[in-house]
Amino acid sequence: MYNKQLIKTIILAGSRDFGRCPIASRLPAVLWPVAGKPVVQRLLDHLADQGLKKVVICAGEDKALLAESIRHDDRLHLELLDEPLPLGTAGCIRDAAGDGAGELLLVFPATIVCPPEIDILISAHQNGRSDLTVMLNPGDSDGQLVGRPADIYVCNPGILEYIPKEGYCDIKEGLIPKMLRAGKIVHAAVLPNHTGNFRNRQEYLCAIAGYLENAPKLNEDLSAGSTADLRHRKHNGSQPVWIAANVRIDPSAQIYGPAVIMDGVCISKGAVIIGPTIIGNNVSIGEDSVVVNSLIWDGAQTGPNCRVQRCLIDYHAVVKGNSVLQEKSIPLKPELSIKSWVDSAVESWVNRTIESVRNIAHGLQHALQPQFDKINENLPTWARSDRKNVLTFLAGGLILIAFLWSYWPGIIDLWSVWQGSDEYSSGLLVPFLTVYILWSRRHDLIQCRIKPCAWGILAFSAAQVIRLLGLFLMYGSAERLSIALSIGALVLLLFGWQLFRKVSTVLLFLCLMLPWPHRIQAAVALPLQRWATSSAVFCLELMGYEVLQEGNIIHIGQASVAVAEACNGLRMVTAFFVISGLVVLLVKRAWWEKLIVLASSLPIALLCNTTRLTITALAFTVISGEYWEKIFHDFGGYAMMPLALAAVVGELWLLAKLTTLPTKQEAIIVTRQNR
Repeated sequence: MYNKQLIKTIILAGSRDFGRCPIASRLPAVLWPVAGKPVVQRLLDHLADQGLKKVVICAGEDKALLAESIRHDDRLHLELLDEPLPLGTAGCIRDAAGDGAGELLLVFPATIVCPPEIDILISAHQNGRSDLTVMLNPGDSDGQLVGRPADIYVCNPGILEYIPKEGYCDIKEGLIPKMLRAGKIVHAAVLPNHTGNFRNRQEYLCAIAGYLENAPKLNEDLSAGSTADLRHRKHNGSQPVWIAANVRIDPSAQIYGPAVIMDGVCISKGAVIIGPTIIGNNVSIGEDSVVVNSLIWDGAQTGPNCRVQRCLIDYHAVVKGNSVLQEKSIPLKPELSIKSWVDSAVESWVNRTIESVRNIAHGLQHALQPQFDKINENLPTWARSDRKNVLTFLAGGLILIAFLWSYWPGIIDLWSVWQGSDEYSSGLLVPFLTVYILWSRRHDLIQCRIKPCAWGILAFSAAQVIRLLGLFLMYGSAERLSIALSIGALVLLLFGWQLFRKVSTVLLFLCLMLPWPHRIQAAVALPLQRWATSSAVFCLELMGYEVLQEGNIIHIGQASVAVAEACNGLRMVTAFFVISGLVVLLVKRAWWEKLIVLASSLPIALLCNTTRLTITALAFTVISGEYWEKIFHDFGGYAMMPLALAAVVGELWLLAKLTTLPTKQEAIIVTRQNR
């Protein structure tokens, strides 16, 4: 038996996937993870556990990256060998062996998931009495005794004389033919278990599947602390499932092993995980998504309703909702890498801030819990809240109080605009309608994963910059705009991107409560006034009345009607935008149908205003008296609101009739069997 301390192990790590896998262009296959640990690190730990000392890694162009990624083990004397030019497997053995005369050489591929025992390799080499032993994987289940090569070699030091002193040389095509011609013995041995060596994504998935199906070996790795704090559980079916302690799995989600669920994973409602699958740290699986025989690396996200089968998803990659992926590699997009860099740059600061706020909130909860219990006991049964919700209520209350305190002058200013301006009086309804829309979507919103986002700090800072510019430059519209922007920034900061995307349209609707900038209002007021007067005159003439227009005054018979600036239709436009926005957010229609409804708000508003002016002009020819004229004028404005809503509903009905195919009626045949 050889002395293991005199054996030199050579690891070949210089190959990539030749561009077939987009992830390999960024991360070499030797650093692809296996249950949270790079595959080459697993091999090094295995060699150290087997008692080997001397290890040389032929790293090639990835030498610097490997040096940063590999954890140093004091049990190994590790050397990284740089290869600026391709040398072949035999050429790498020549350079790695150096002047180590008399040393037995073990050659491993770096991409091997289940390395064999060293004693098995040495015994096979000695029993074959060969100079070079080629290791083969066992055959498949179809009856083959011998499988594909494991890319593992056991070599006597004498083989070095058959390798050229320099240049390229391969084992199979160069070294072995020379040794056979020289009368040397080359032996092939079959390993008891598949080593899980891989060169591409497909082989990587197969190797991980074999690793997960070897439950005793995996349990041994977990007990040795090679991965996170995972516990062996049986979730669904008889196959094992390993789940970390800090995970969130919806009760309706289903997991079929073999599978490994790492720390920080969030699996949403209705999701299905089918093994062999490994889900990395901090991965989010969307609602009703299905993941089959795939590997999802740390930080990745899948949207709702996704179908992922035999795929490899890169670190922090995002799979959009309703995607169907099969036999694909999903790399990290460049724009997402910038986002990840910014997130990591401020992540520690955000975490410290959140932790400080959490400690303060816990202190307040402890101090106020007795008072809360007394109040809770006096409330009706339906209004009582659980004790664990106190912290949420306190945090929400503190943020709401701070926001109101900061923006109270701006809120008072908005209230004055709503009360004193007919054009923007509809803005008073927008906050209440926004709350109603959010309440109607509460079932979808509570499914969103709450993950505070550092980008919210930048968004909130930008909102405050706009607010300061408005204060110094005396732009009231900029100050009001910062209210809506600050609300959106706080949503992003406290709840994260997932919920922010869900409520983004509602936040846009909230902007309808803001009055238009004065310059924009002044620019459109006069053209709208002219249009209102001219269109009313046109309608009256079309009805057969003799009408005379002088500027903004309409003479009809003995009566004169002045179209004031307040009657230009701007009030109709702002009010109908609110109505259309509410309808669009509440109805379930295609996006293009909603876009048509929004675009039609302006012509409907102008048409209703023209109708109101025409009816008012006709009424003034019959009624007299300032009191009755004022009542009819105001009543006509309020009457246009139901008319506009009816126009929107009629528009939706017409779109449904034009775009929905008629249902096919089929006859139902009922048979009766006589006995």
